[in-house]
Amino acid sequence: MNAFCICTTLLVEKSPQALPLGAACIASSINHHQLTKDYCKATLVDFNLEDEEYKKHSQNVKTSAAWIAEKLLSEFSNHQADKKICAFSMFVWNRLVLEETAAILNKQGIVCIAGGPEITAHPQDFPVFDFVTTGEGETKVPALIHQICTGEKTTAEECILENIPSPYLDGILNPDKYGGVLWELARGCPFKCSYCYESKGKNKVAMFPMDRINAELELFAQKKVPQVFVLDPTYNANKQRAIELLKLIAKKTPDTFYYFEARAEFIDRELAHAFTKIPCALQIGLQSAQEEVLKAVHRPFNKKQFTKNIGYLNEEGVIFGLDLIYGLPHETFKTFCQGIDFAISLYPNNLEIFCLSVLPGTDIFDRAKELNLTFDKEPPYNVIHTDTFSQTDIQNAKALSNACSLFYNQGRAVPWFNTICHGLKMHPADFFKRFAKDYNLEHNNFADNCKTHKEIEKLQLEFVSKLLKEKNLNRLYQAAADIIRFNGAMSRTLDTGKQEVLNLTYPPEYIDSPYATDLQYFVQNVPKKNRNITIYKKNNYVTWK
Repeated sequence: MNAFCICTTLLVEKSPQALPLGAACIASSINHHQLTKDYCKATLVDFNLEDEEYKKHSQNVKTSAAWIAEKLLSEFSNHQADKKICAFSMFVWNRLVLEETAAILNKQGIVCIAGGPEITAHPQDFPVFDFVTTGEGETKVPALIHQICTGEKTTAEECILENIPSPYLDGILNPDKYGGVLWELARGCPFKCSYCYESKGKNKVAMFPMDRINAELELFAQKKVPQVFVLDPTYNANKQRAIELLKLIAKKTPDTFYYFEARAEFIDRELAHAFTKIPCALQIGLQSAQEEVLKAVHRPFNKKQFTKNIGYLNEEGVIFGLDLIYGLPHETFKTFCQGIDFAISLYPNNLEIFCLSVLPGTDIFDRAKELNLTFDKEPPYNVIHTDTFSQTDIQNAKALSNACSLFYNQGRAVPWFNTICHGLKMHPADFFKRFAKDYNLEHNNFADNCKTHKEIEKLQLEFVSKLLKEKNLNRLYQAAADIIRFNGAMSRTLDTGKQEVLNLTYPPEYIDSPYATDLQYFVQNVPKKNRNITIYKKNNYVTWK
């Protein structure tokens, strides 16, 4: 028996954060597993929604699927095999297209297998596939292929991380193709958040062995990988291991930038300081600032402790972002806006705001009726409304999300945003509401038209000027403009290394100081002194002269 298997998926983009790690792990396991390694060759073929060729054929689900099927059939035609198999990695964003693709391949005699989060959630709902597997697939898929090819039914052994081959080390995944890597250090989560797939999984964390981690780091160093997204849902669940790994990373890949997902309740001063030893950023789930809301979705939260631990990150100068979810049970639009205000008060480098997805296979899906959640039954399963969050509230929250993304995140506003809000005597959420209204961010693609930071900065200055005039605070504008332009130029120079020359009304030494945190005080106490300065990069730091 001779078999050939393509492991495939459709990704949202081509980036290290969205590379096909799951499909690659299955391909590696097929090639190395004792049941299949001698007769089944597996390869990886992935697609992404941002690919220009894909876009040309993405008028609808059928045309997209036809194009993908054509590419896969072309790859199959290059291999002589008694049995040809296609293994699909399924997610909420690719389900409909890949189901249609499988239907086309089936007509050509290709055996179609599906796995991944969408399948694990409700395996009975995918009749188009010949076979489906749930949970971890590294042992189940080889056992299934062995059954398909030989007729011998074999029970898959337990998936033990020590026995799983690395798709980076065996060459299935090439970091050069994606500009970085998505890196697994562990699987599982000690928490049971109701909206997450982990809510019904094993309540434990399994670690990949250190010899594999060392070997992968050596490869990343050899290839000079620029960025690594660490996949662990809670990197710092084990503090000592987290610190040990940070030391190892600093030793082997000191110039690589790392992104971690972390829990604020596990951050202390020692761990915050450890993160300063490598170039990195943390993303931290806040989700809501209301303890009762989070209690309903089984997520522990202590607001005072959260604030204290985030303070350690700010004291150490660690880059971090926060996440919020709108549409959670018991949340109201008012309390959601309070969550935005609380999050911004902590000075995150970015604030990501998402609509709740009621994912099949999660605890919140099972309790949707009890929690009064009405949601879309098709992917991505977004909430339509709850008993406390109306459909209009959902639309308004989406507009706030767009406003925050454009003005705060893409606009790199963290150094000065709270200063401007305090000067205007506006809460951050109210600021975003007004910005969203003025630029109709619920409906149009205005954000897509701002291609550069300089374009966004021009927009920021225009909007701040407008608000100051309305409040008869014109006297504050020149200081606000200097602060915005100075910090904007600093961030661009840090990014590109290119010098920028600025003409400032106020002395830069005061703009680049705690004086600039209070706009009223700044204008009253800092004398104007017109001056040209040059902002430049020196030894990986940005300064001015």
